[in-house]
Amino acid sequence: MNYLYETHLHTAEASACSCTPAVDYIEYMMGLGYSGMIVTDHFFTGNSCVPKNLPWRERVELYCSGYEHALKEAEGYDFNVMFGIEYNFQGDEYLLYGVDKKWLLENEDIEQKSRKEVYDLVHAAGGIMIQAHPYRERGYLSAIHLMPSVCDGAEVYNSGNPDYQNALGFKYAKDNNFLMSAGSDIHAFPQLSMGAMSFPYKINSIEEYVRAFMAGDGTPMFRINPKDDSTVFSEVEKSEAMTKITKQAELPVILH
Repeated sequence: MNYLYETHLHTAEASACSCTPAVDYIEYMMGLGYSGMIVTDHFFTGNSCVPKNLPWRERVELYCSGYEHALKEAEGYDFNVMFGIEYNFQGDEYLLYGVDKKWLLENEDIEQKSRKEVYDLVHAAGGIMIQAHPYRERGYLSAIHLMPSVCDGAEVYNSGNPDYQNALGFKYAKDNNFLMSAGSDIHAFPQLSMGAMSFPYKINSIEEYVRAFMAGDGTPMFRINPKDDSTVFSEVEKSEAMTKITKQAELPVILH
């Protein structure tokens, strides 16, 4: 038996672009066959809805509230809710796994840190840093920023990306020998497609997720039309549509 985990999810509590309260995700994700999910709301450097004029502790409390609401809602179910962060620099965003509220409270100056400094802080806490949707192109972005030296892996399937952008991310991961991740980047449901990481064993905590991912035990998966019972999760690497480059990036690519 394989276990599916959502690795990229946004709640209305902390992400300005989400309209979904955290508690609403539990039943929905379980219904799609997930064994757990990682809440990765946009941090203060990105599209966060947490007011900037509050004291640091209050900001962190509000930021973590989506995760905490989901965690409480999942009590009594065989469904694991874990904490993560989506951290933005210059449009390049990274999924931080293995850090927690205490870590945020202890790093009040984190918004002033460089990519390398954040990476070092995450690693010092036993966490990892995965670049989300590396080749995403949007009207609000002026360039694609890549820094392989601060990546423990790359997201090669993101449900919000067209196939060619996911394929470019897949090539980026292959070229750099990165471990690969997949996630839905879900803000509301239903979605036309979903992503997941599949493991041959159950994951019980974010620490276990970090160890399993770094051991290479996870398989990036995707599913088109997930509410159609005739569809199933499939391996990203076995999909020509998700791995064959049909179009090059239009934005300039900046390597750091």
